[in-house]
Amino acid sequence: RKLGVLYVDTVVEPWLGFYFDEKADNASRTNYALRETVRTEIAKNPGGTTAISCCGANPGMVSWFVKQALVNLATDLGLDFSEPAQHDREGWARLMKKAGVKGIHIAERDTQRTKKPKPMNVFWNTWSVEGFISEGLQPAELGWGTHETWMPKNAKKHKNGSKAAIFLEQPGANTRVRTWCPTSGPQYGFLVTHNEAISIADFFTLHGKKGKVQYRPTCHYAYHPCNDAVLSLHEMFGATGKAQPVHHVLDENELVDGVDELGVLLYGHAKNAYWYGSQLSLAEARKLAPYQNATGMQVTSAVLAGMVWALENPEAGIVEADEMDYKRCLDVQSPYLGPVRSYYTDWTPLDNRPGLFPEDLDTKDPWQFRNILVR
Repeated sequence: RKLGVLYVDTVVEPWLGFYFDEKADNASRTNYALRETVRTEIAKNPGGTTAISCCGANPGMVSWFVKQALVNLATDLGLDFSEPAQHDREGWARLMKKAGVKGIHIAERDTQRTKKPKPMNVFWNTWSVEGFISEGLQPAELGWGTHETWMPKNAKKHKNGSKAAIFLEQPGANTRVRTWCPTSGPQYGFLVTHNEAISIADFFTLHGKKGKVQYRPTCHYAYHPCNDAVLSLHEMFGATGKAQPVHHVLDENELVDGVDELGVLLYGHAKNAYWYGSQLSLAEARKLAPYQNATGMQVTSAVLAGMVWALENPEAGIVEADEMDYKRCLDVQSPYLGPVRSYYTDWTPLDNRPGLFPEDLDTKDPWQFRNILVR
């Protein structure tokens, strides 16, 4: 930034050893802690050359999806509103509250499949295996909403910073939640930590007098990776978290078909739940660019959008995707996302529960994290 060089990344990347530091406590291994280092730098050196923090598919694109989904929802609800300006955090938070949104899932289902079955002792994934293992072994993290009345026993709050999120004393890739995607319908997803779970919850926080939090939506990732990655995780955690000796990213020639369905599920409002996102297929990704599967295309096109925005706004300082012009970014990215669609659903985490066995449920509010977390 001192040299005037524009910058964009897809994650707050720590120095080598951070993710697996056995001497560090879990609070210091969180994405919350990493994000706070960025917030500290912003406070010390405001303004200046543009540097975009966490601008991939998620984190990144999904923050733009949230704003578009919220505007769509508010319109469908018949609310009397004016769309807030790009930097009007309070205005966006008030609109989210007015729409009655209790929380947001970054709800993803990857159905891409391979020609051959996965062998033993190999971790297969449609994107960086090393990246997935690293974040998967961090604590599960989520933006913590004001509507929540129950907290898991192993949940921890943060003492400093925005305090917009909590973490669980367990790995995110071994923590399951109930969610919904258009193709699969109800599904389990992994509560893997991601920066957007914190930044979205923080961005849409509404403060009252004396800084007291009046409203905040719950926000977290609910990720069902490709089936080979699910099996790879199952093997890894069966070996007490020891990763397989061979890591392999599946390229477009090894995959047969499938879709990476990545969107945002806004829930708890008068229309129950609303999914908005990309349904990019492997076949379309192949047509758009070489050496890409559907997952990679969603990420790289978001980086492209970030690069264009940075070139057009070279003196914006350090920003997150939530603070960028979502319409301009999606205008750049949309040609690479396949069908971008929206769906309403009447599904809730209480559907068909309890079944054959008793459960600890909150039957008064289906959208409590108590009902979403698989225990």
